[in-house]
Amino acid sequence: MDQRVARAARLIENRAEGLYCPAAQAFIDPVRPVDRAIITHGHGDHARSGHGAVLATPETLAIMRRRYGEDCAGTMREAAYGEVLSVGDCAVRLEPAGHVLGSAQVVIEHEGSRVVVSGDYKRRPDPTCRPFQPVKCDIFISEATFGLPVFRHPPVEHEVGRLLESVRLFPERAHLVGVYALGKAQRLICELRKAGWDEVIYIHGALAGLCRLYEDLGVTLGPLSGIEGVPKAGLQGKIVLAPPSTIGDRWSRRLPDPVTAVASGWMGVRARARQRGVELPLIVSDHADWSELLQTIDEVVEGALWVTHGAEEALVHVAQARGLEAQALRLVGYDAEDDS
Repeated sequence: MDQRVARAARLIENRAEGLYCPAAQAFIDPVRPVDRAIITHGHGDHARSGHGAVLATPETLAIMRRRYGEDCAGTMREAAYGEVLSVGDCAVRLEPAGHVLGSAQVVIEHEGSRVVVSGDYKRRPDPTCRPFQPVKCDIFISEATFGLPVFRHPPVEHEVGRLLESVRLFPERAHLVGVYALGKAQRLICELRKAGWDEVIYIHGALAGLCRLYEDLGVTLGPLSGIEGVPKAGLQGKIVLAPPSTIGDRWSRRLPDPVTAVASGWMGVRARARQRGVELPLIVSDHADWSELLQTIDEVVEGALWVTHGAEEALVHVAQARGLEAQALRLVGYDAEDDS
């Protein structure tokens, strides 16, 4: 192992609770309660309740409070993007990850070594969050949710255009779009607004709380409404967003002959769309696709790549072919979907 990588590797241990930095005496996105945690973003497989102390961006802490309650951790410490903090013996800062509102990479520096833990990230523009900030490092710890060459996501504008074209073609039907409650729902709403859809967007009650929080945190979503009290005929030609689990259940029967859609990176796999009975698969992901993963490796890795979860082997193989040291950590407890 390269000596620079060897020094940096001492900053991170792979424990049962998750990634641990001994010099900072802190875990990053631990999967069970710990004394001190640094949280990259608010999705439930990364942000859990019950920690003694939590460090995260203000937006991530607000999301955690909304999801788990005001007392979800012993103490909560806010860190603005780029703010350098002393955590144990380390200098720690959070940089944008581009995944969802408040998402961050954790940059850890100690005795001349730098490790970046990316959490989940994407490289596409997203009107609801700050874009990914490349940070060169000795070790980059990356996800690989879509870490196979088959995953090359189209522009989000293309997929939104397909949705709006379907609405135009089938004005007598509602369009029911499955979206995850945190990040995907708000992003799709904003992309629809950018594309000129200024009508009311109807949302399932499970999305309402986080949509209100996004508004409170400065993300403008436009007119939203639940479907309660709206006659079935009044939802013809409308767009309705709901958690993917509601598609096909009794709630969806309130809609007039709905066109079922799901917005997810997994909709690029036709078998998944067919299995879920999705009529209009929309390839919209909040994770980096294969090209973006390779772009990121080329931009930031100066020593080694460690891969946390997803299609680890392919990304490790490519990194090694590029002359980098690389390994799969095979962490457990992190979902391959956008939210848990």
